[in-house]
Amino acid sequence: MSPSGRELTRERETFFRSLSSRAGRVLPCWVAGVVLIKVEVGDGGEFWRVAMRDRGVVVDRGSEPADATVVLSAGLFHDLITGGDQLIAALLRNEATVVGEVALLLVLRRFFPSAPGSGDPRDVVGGSRWRERMDETVARSTPAERA
Repeated sequence: MSPSGRELTRERETFFRSLSSRAGRVLPCWVAGVVLIKVEVGDGGEFWRVAMRDRGVVVDRGSEPADATVVLSAGLFHDLITGGDQLIAALLRNEATVVGEVALLLVLRRFFPSAPGSGDPRDVVGGSRWRERMDETVARSTPAERA
């Protein structure tokens, strides 16, 4: 059963409220800019401004100009915040549009979760054992120093 409009709105608000508490772990130190996200809902839309600077985030509502603007549907946004879809994939499918500094969008996508069940492929092949085999391969391929 798909979530109701009220549940979707609550999910969006929860997602945006959580950004500032996660910013220090997610944002690189060099990022500075504002992303305007327009979530199309019915005939109108919700506007969310995400200002990123100094590894911090300030989120507010408003449609003032920004360094980058993303427009997407409410359904797609729900899929992004639940890990059911990826932002770059949606852009490539032309299900979302972006205008402005795309680098800010690449940083913003770090806030969205990975798909359920996805993870580091090295974990599938033995985690640390994978790293050990890689180190052995590199050691074998490095020319030995001659005395």
